[in-house]
Amino acid sequence: MLSFLDRIREDVRTAFTKDPAAKDTIEVLLAYPGLHAIWAYRIANALWKRDHRLAGRLLSHIARFLTGVEIHPGAEIGDRFFIDHGAGIVIGETAEIGDDAMLYQGVTLGGDSLEDKKRHPTLEDGATVGSNATVLGPITIGEGASVGAGSVVLESVPPNCTVVGNPAKLVGECQEDESIELGSGFPD
Repeated sequence: MLSFLDRIREDVRTAFTKDPAAKDTIEVLLAYPGLHAIWAYRIANALWKRDHRLAGRLLSHIARFLTGVEIHPGAEIGDRFFIDHGAGIVIGETAEIGDDAMLYQGVTLGGDSLEDKKRHPTLEDGATVGSNATVLGPITIGEGASVGAGSVVLESVPPNCTVVGNPAKLVGECQEDESIELGSGFPD
């Protein structure tokens, strides 16, 4: 298990890998609100899991105010997750995000029910969701799949496929080649 400092180092390396605009470590540490939101989430999630739910929610609320990114402390997020241009991101309580996943600004991983059950999406390893896309309900965005900007996704997306539109539809052929770079995402 990585220490908090090791996670910060890994997050900074991830920023350099996934954002060609990242030029300087100090800049990434100080001026990447997506990273700040993820760091606050990790603390809030630890509080949530230790049954300090109010403290976790308050920390996530403060992080939302400071970063423009709302991550519920009950969400489950993997390693090397990256948020590019974080403004307007919403990640719901039962969302699950795998390793190497990436979100662009304005993405909503929202629920479709008022019941206390799994009601938010799962993003598998290497999934990418483009700007202002909305992904609703307990659906799965498969490993290495991409969701185009502005899409509204209401059904699961197979691995290594791309969907676009409202409602989102598959475009082109799904990649069968497992050597594709996970989480490479869409260009800015």
